[in-house]
Amino acid sequence: MYYFLLIAVMIFVAWAQMSVKTTFAKYTKVATLHGQTGYDAARCILDANGLHHVRIEQVKGELTDHYSPKEQVIRLSEPVYGVASAAAVGVAAHEAGHAVQNAVGYFPMKLRTMIIPVTQFGSSAAIPLFLMGLVFSFGFLVDLGLALFFFSVLFQLVTLPVEFNASNRAMAALRQSGAYSEEELKSARKVLTAAAMTYVGALAVALVQFLRLLAMANSRRR
Repeated sequence: MYYFLLIAVMIFVAWAQMSVKTTFAKYTKVATLHGQTGYDAARCILDANGLHHVRIEQVKGELTDHYSPKEQVIRLSEPVYGVASAAAVGVAAHEAGHAVQNAVGYFPMKLRTMIIPVTQFGSSAAIPLFLMGLVFSFGFLVDLGLALFFFSVLFQLVTLPVEFNASNRAMAALRQSGAYSEEELKSARKVLTAAAMTYVGALAVALVQFLRLLAMANSRRR
């Protein structure tokens, strides 16, 4: 059952990753009617929410876009920053949505930020500690490994509302601005929906792995 679930999840993850790339490539070719770039979309949302201090920078790569709450900066990739396409507008608006979340104190985002240190440590230490506990029959190491890995699952779980909410805020702000047609908004939404599936896949992978570890621990105890 575990391997069946794992194979199914991995197929879904592969599909999600391929889907986001092909969808982004497709709607990169759909130009905005009035020439608004990714930068323009992000700046419009930021300014509308009083976030004039949040900077927007260009970074290399593709789909490397992100928001840094610590530095108060949105970094947009080359195919997004200065490109006037529906895909660029969607991605940039999504990152601006994260900036708005941070400004209003959106709780899931605050929770995700709080557990990042534990998640970073747990992602590298959980499996070695768990396996050492199994090999040497150290129950506390098994439990510690499970606890640390659980934070990885929790991180992926909390990430879902953060990402979906950022997209919803982005689409609402774009519609409210009145600068985009319904066709442009639909195209931007399709890009964001495809990207969201990659986070669903990441949660599924983490959950299946955690259930496997839990089954191994219970089997060893019996």
